[in-house]
Amino acid sequence: MEKDNQNKTLISSEVEKNERFFKDHIGLGSESFDVGVRKFKILKKEVHIYYLNGLCDTAYIIELFKELVSINDNEKQTYNAKQIIENRLVHQQVATIKNMDEAVDQLLSGLIVVMIEGEDSGLTVDVRSYPGRSPQEPDTEKVVRGARDGYTENIIVNCALTRRRIRDERLRHEILKVGERSKTDICISYIKDVADPGLVKIIKKELEDIKIDGLTMADKTVEEFLVKQGFNPYPLVRYTERPDVAANHLLEGHVIIMVDTSPSVIITPTTLFHHVQHAEEYRQAPAVGTFLRWVRFLGIVSSIYLLPLWLLFVLEPSLLPKQIDFIGPNEQSNIPVVVQLLIADLGIEFLRMAAIHTPTPLSTAMGLIAAVLIGQIAIDVGLFVPEVILYVAVAAIGSFSTPSYELSVANKMSRLSLLIAVAIFKLPGFVIGVTVYFLLLASIRSLNTPYLWPFLPFNPKAFWQIVIRTSVPGANVRPSIVHPQNTHKQP
Repeated sequence: MEKDNQNKTLISSEVEKNERFFKDHIGLGSESFDVGVRKFKILKKEVHIYYLNGLCDTAYIIELFKELVSINDNEKQTYNAKQIIENRLVHQQVATIKNMDEAVDQLLSGLIVVMIEGEDSGLTVDVRSYPGRSPQEPDTEKVVRGARDGYTENIIVNCALTRRRIRDERLRHEILKVGERSKTDICISYIKDVADPGLVKIIKKELEDIKIDGLTMADKTVEEFLVKQGFNPYPLVRYTERPDVAANHLLEGHVIIMVDTSPSVIITPTTLFHHVQHAEEYRQAPAVGTFLRWVRFLGIVSSIYLLPLWLLFVLEPSLLPKQIDFIGPNEQSNIPVVVQLLIADLGIEFLRMAAIHTPTPLSTAMGLIAAVLIGQIAIDVGLFVPEVILYVAVAAIGSFSTPSYELSVANKMSRLSLLIAVAIFKLPGFVIGVTVYFLLLASIRSLNTPYLWPFLPFNPKAFWQIVIRTSVPGANVRPSIVHPQNTHKQP
C-alpha cells in the first residue's frame, strides 16, 4: 500500500488490501473479537463497513445498513456509487478520510468506517455510544440548593453540560488526542473573546507536547505534564465535577480542560484562594455566603495551626496569658505529647482511608467503632490524654471542611511538618516554620500565576471579593490574574 508525505498508509481502491491492513494492525477477525466487518454488494461494488463492539450504537448502525441495502432497489447508476452511498448515510457527522492510520484511530474511537471498492478514500460515521452513567450530583461538591447534575466519564456529555449553561457563539471546544497508544480525547474549552489567547496557546502547546503511551489516570496525568508540579504537595490546578462551577470560571476567563474517561475537569490557572471557595456560598444570600466562607476559612486555618500552637503552649506554658492558662494536659502521661499528636493525627488518616475503601453501609459503623471504642479505650489505658483527642478531632474537622481534597491533604502535611518543628525547636521552630510555609506558598507559580494572588501581590478589590461574598450585580469585573480580553462581565 502507498505512503503519503507524512509516512502514513493511504487507503487503497482495493478493499481487500484495506481489510488486510486491519487484520495486521488491529487483529480484525482473529485476534480481536470486538473488531468486526460487515460486507455488502451495493451497485455492483464491494462495500466494507468496519465497527467496534461496545462503543457503537447497534440500533443506529442497523438503520444505516437498511438504508444502504435499499440502494440496490432504488438506484440504477453505478458510476457515482460513493456519492450515492454517502447521501444514504443519514447522520449529522459523516467525514471523508484519506489514510488507513486515521481510519484505525477513528474505528478504535467508536466510529464506523466505510470502504468502497474503486475509491481511494473512505467515510466515517460517528455512531458512538460510550458506556457510562447519567449525570448526577458529585459526592464531594454537594449543595443544599442548586443543580444536581454533574460531569460524567463521557467527554461528549460533559461538553453538552457546559454548552447548556453558556449558549454563547464564542464558546470554543477544541479537541485533540494525546497518548501514543491510548489516543485519549482531550477538550480545551474557553470563551474566545474573554480568555487570554496567550494562555490558550500555552496550554495547547503543553498538551500537544505530551509524549506518553497512555493517559490511564486521565486528568491527573495531564496535570502533571501541564504544570510540572514535582514534589510540591499543593494543588496547582482546580478540579470540579460541577458544570455550573466550570461555566462560572469560563465566564471569568479561565480555560477548562476535559479529559475523556474522567468526571473531573481541570480549571486553570488557579490560585490558593480558588481552592477554598465552594458553590454553596453562591447559592445563598451574600451575607449568608460570607458567613459560610468565614467559617470555612476558620476551619482551614485551624486544620493547619491549631495542633502546632497547642503543642507550643504545652511545651512553653509561660507563653499562655493567665486567662487561658488552663490549656494543656492536667495529667502526666508516659508518652510524650508530640508522639500522641502524631499517632492520633495519623490514626485519623487511617480512618479516612479505611472509609474510602469500605462499602458505604459499613463505613458508618466503622467510624462509630473507631471514634467511640478506640478513642475512649486509648484514653482509659493512658495512651492519650483527653485534650489530644479533642484538638486532633477539631483539626480533622477543619480538614474535612476544606472544599478541595488535594488542598486538605497538603495542609495536613504542612501541619505535621510544623508539629515536628515545634517539638524540636519550640517557639523559634513555630516562628521559622510558619515563615518558611508562607515563603514556599509565595514562591509557587502555576502557569505564570502567583499562587497567593490577590494577597501577594496585593490587589485590594480582588482581595475584598475573597473575604466578602459580594452580590452578583456588584461583581462585574473579571479577575485580572487571568488577563481577560474583556474585563467587564456586564456591559
